[in-house]
Amino acid sequence: MSVLKIKQETLTAWVSELIKKTCLYAVQAKADKFDFELLEDAHALRLDYDVSNIPPKKYFQPPVEELLRFNEQEFKTTVDDSPFVLFGVHPYDVNAISQMDKLFALGNKDVHYLTRRQNSTIVACDVENASQNVFSGCLGFATADEGFDILLTKINGGYLVDSRTEKGQALLKHLPAAAEKATAADLEERETVWQNNIKLLQKHKLKARPEAVTAALDKAYNNPLWEERAARCFSCGSCNLVCPTCYCFDVQDDVNWDLKSGLRYRCWDGCMLQDFATVAGDHNFRKNKADRYRHRYYRKGKYVPEKIGVFSCVGCGRCISACVTHIANPVEVFNKIMEDV
Repeated sequence: MSVLKIKQETLTAWVSELIKKTCLYAVQAKADKFDFELLEDAHALRLDYDVSNIPPKKYFQPPVEELLRFNEQEFKTTVDDSPFVLFGVHPYDVNAISQMDKLFALGNKDVHYLTRRQNSTIVACDVENASQNVFSGCLGFATADEGFDILLTKINGGYLVDSRTEKGQALLKHLPAAAEKATAADLEERETVWQNNIKLLQKHKLKARPEAVTAALDKAYNNPLWEERAARCFSCGSCNLVCPTCYCFDVQDDVNWDLKSGLRYRCWDGCMLQDFATVAGDHNFRKNKADRYRHRYYRKGKYVPEKIGVFSCVGCGRCISACVTHIANPVEVFNKIMEDV
């Protein structure tokens, strides 16, 4: 599939056509921040954003999601199979979604997540402006080579449009005829963008490779770091809620007044919350804040990598910005662990 080059006005016209044809979610400005929302005006699209408040995972695993409805005779699974387009996803979030794809397909496959994912089309966009806390360049997630249907890269004179899948090609049918084939010089400029972004997206410097961090965690379980940092933790869960690779949820049954029917739903949950690990009998097997704090980093650096072979922090930096007590910087934690090995 060839790479096309389009001008800004062509991009706007293309997005306008997509808005008419499909449900399109894209990044828009919200005060001095940015977030993914339903796009109704192509001129409101902001591909120059630094980072979205909430990661686009919310379209695959919604904050609150109905799972099934039931009565005395039966239950019926609720599955949302509505097609949609997610436009302008940064590479680190593309990589996070790819991790979620693997995790939700393990064992008893999650039909709710996978159905949403199968009915989505992802238009990725290389980063144009780095956020203040991004460090994806340290982890290998400053760029993405898969996990999307189309990749947009801004170069001099417009954008390169790289379609990688049949879904991507379907979107290009709505592209105005003003598109032209990218030249060798255009592709070389895109390569320069990629190489520059690897360096640019390192606002915090990880002093070791991710695999070295995973190995070091084997010896860090009793490191005093966990107690020292957790002493300042409010257990608010903000770091969990803004993380693109956190996927824990709580399941609840909402029974109607007739006591015969109702619905089951799930909602986001987080390992840093005080009652996350509370089970029957009111036993909390991770009651201590330091235990919860340690678990979060072991999950990112050890547990998930051992499960799917990929470091489960993509370096978006959202947790750093969200933490009011400044203890959620993964780079600081992992660098300290490496120093103590």
